[in-house]
Amino acid sequence: MSASELRAAVDAWPTPNWCDDGARGKWYVNRFKACGIFPGDLTITNPRTGAVTGRMHYLVRAYAYSVRDQKKWAYQVELMEVTSSGSARGSSANGAAKCAGKCKVIESTFPSQLISQSKEPVGQFFQETTIKTSPKGQKGEGQAKAVWRFTNPLWAGPTNELSLPTPPVRCDNAVPGTSKAGCVMPYIPELVYAKNGPYPELARHIEYAQDTKNLPGKHGTTRYLTRLTDKEKKKANNRKACPPSLERPPGKQCDEYPFQSTWQGAATGSGDFSRRMIDKDQNRLGGGTLKNFYLFNRILEKDRFLVWIK
Repeated sequence: MSASELRAAVDAWPTPNWCDDGARGKWYVNRFKACGIFPGDLTITNPRTGAVTGRMHYLVRAYAYSVRDQKKWAYQVELMEVTSSGSARGSSANGAAKCAGKCKVIESTFPSQLISQSKEPVGQFFQETTIKTSPKGQKGEGQAKAVWRFTNPLWAGPTNELSLPTPPVRCDNAVPGTSKAGCVMPYIPELVYAKNGPYPELARHIEYAQDTKNLPGKHGTTRYLTRLTDKEKKKANNRKACPPSLERPPGKQCDEYPFQSTWQGAATGSGDFSRRMIDKDQNRLGGGTLKNFYLFNRILEKDRFLVWIK
């Protein structure tokens, strides 16, 4: 076995099954994961004559993920040869990671690895936010970048540096209800309520508010709801939509939409809102689901989101 075949291999992390299998050259993102396949081309020329001596077409499968209650995130690139010819064959790749913005690289693994149609060089990296962990309320974006070069025994030196950045990752310690820092991807999350789920009266009210009264926040639109965290403003929204003087039938509570915890609420928004008396347990438990949605997705003040009624 040759020395090049003995070069270190890195076991790739499995990528999500929704990662696009076509070389679209774009990121597909949810709140905690990003994945995409990007095309790349390598052309080798004779430095004296300028003649092309080899070519390689390859793909980069890129995958990044964060954790909602940790202040670091991971990034992986896999280089996959599609075709090669001439002096591009038998090449190897190695690299490292860089981080721009509020972050630093804390671990970088991208040793020299042979690339062929059966061997895929892998680079794996961990980044950590550099925002302060106290006082509470800090946030900042960081963007990791994988960099690599190709080498070959037939060449005098390595290629120029090639690179692929991740989407920007936002880390914070500003979410109400937790003291832990965490990081999210640039994706607008959606809260889902089902009409055949545990809160059918709540779901039907929101559906009516979105469809009949044309209120914002509906799935498939860009009329987003934005979170409101100020306690007094939330109380003002609730007092306008569901004043204490409003009669509540037995077993019922007043449900308002848009939610009092949004800037589109009855007092802080345009003035358009919907209210309905619904089962008190559904209203209470459905409100708890909204609170958990905010916490799980690290939704901060003025972060956008949608509500999907199924």
